[in-house]
Amino acid sequence: MNVIAGYMSLDEVRAMDATDPMASFRSHYHIPQHDGKDAVYLCGNSLGLQPKKTRQYIEEELKDWETLGVEGHMHGRHPWFYYHHFLEESVARLAGASPLEVVIMNTLTVNLNLLMVSFYRPTKSRYKILMEYMAFPSDQYAMEMQVRYHGFDTADAIVEVKPREGEHALRTEDILQLIDEHRNELALVMMGGVNYYTGQLYDMATITKAAHDAGALAGFDLAHAAGNVPLHLHDWGVDFACWCTYKYLNSGPGGASGVFIHERHAHDATLPRFAGWWGNAEDTRFQMKKGFHPQPGAAGWQQSNAQILPMAAHRAAMELFDQAGMDALRTKSLALTGLLEELLQIQPGKFHIITPADPAQRGCQLSILTGAGGRQLFDRLTASGVIADWREPNVIRVAPVPMYNSFEDVYRFAELMYQD
Repeated sequence: MNVIAGYMSLDEVRAMDATDPMASFRSHYHIPQHDGKDAVYLCGNSLGLQPKKTRQYIEEELKDWETLGVEGHMHGRHPWFYYHHFLEESVARLAGASPLEVVIMNTLTVNLNLLMVSFYRPTKSRYKILMEYMAFPSDQYAMEMQVRYHGFDTADAIVEVKPREGEHALRTEDILQLIDEHRNELALVMMGGVNYYTGQLYDMATITKAAHDAGALAGFDLAHAAGNVPLHLHDWGVDFACWCTYKYLNSGPGGASGVFIHERHAHDATLPRFAGWWGNAEDTRFQMKKGFHPQPGAAGWQQSNAQILPMAAHRAAMELFDQAGMDALRTKSLALTGLLEELLQIQPGKFHIITPADPAQRGCQLSILTGAGGRQLFDRLTASGVIADWREPNVIRVAPVPMYNSFEDVYRFAELMYQD
């Protein structure tokens, strides 16, 4: 028996796609193929699909390099000297920030470590970092080594917020309680915006306020939040954040990273940082003089020349986000993920979703806890044309991305989940 067809028909789902105001955006992306038809691509939380304009935008820069050589820095169609400025407005809208507060540069973990130079300034009495249990490994490694670099013991200096017994998600009240318990020793609250494993969206505004009330700073790794959920980093008062652009932001494997630094830090030239010439004031950058004079805002944290080809890919991707708008994407995300959850609960208890059921506490990812045959189930899905994500020891992560996934994608995935 087809459990899904008995609950909802394919025609009903196709009617949802026919009336979806965001459906046309799918045509702007290359969809991987399986047996001559579109694969069910539910892995945008790991690597987003390629916009069709990406090749054109990269080839424009290649052509300028071919025909202009070094003169492309000043005379290209998009002069490389100023390239980060071409992304400021779009990235600011995405982050809920001003253009002064954002920059695209480097890659994610590089930026995380650079930002820690400025915003983790421990003292003998205030040195602890609070983070979530099972943060993404790069965050764990970076915090561990930053603490050791400053001469502290990780077992003492790193405070992890863990789920309660028998639960997978964190409770906001438990985060706030732990912040309060360590308020006299806490230097920094550093968390993911969305947990990579469970898909839980944290209350960043409330956590930031609690950190500040405790005398600490607040930073976030937004790798799984940027392009997934609406962000209001300026209004929330977040001190700093960074994110990658290759997941929900569809800017290619290893794509350039985004950085946010709140404007209250924008003009503080005394704030410790690792300097590079691209962060120096633009009007004196090529004078090659001693003495670092940072650009105001996040741009003053730049190190080296802009990564033109990855940033060209990001420009193509961000144009689509500007056209769609995060509010409209969030509306469709709630509908897609809600349908997926609904279909996986037709037979109560068959699938165990560890992502919070409250839509306000998640983005578009659902993490499905599997039993003993989980890996075999995942391999069967893959053989049937589903591209999802397996995470040890026993979780299948699926993310119906509103920019290019359809309601039919969700339906087809659910059908395959119920097959023996």
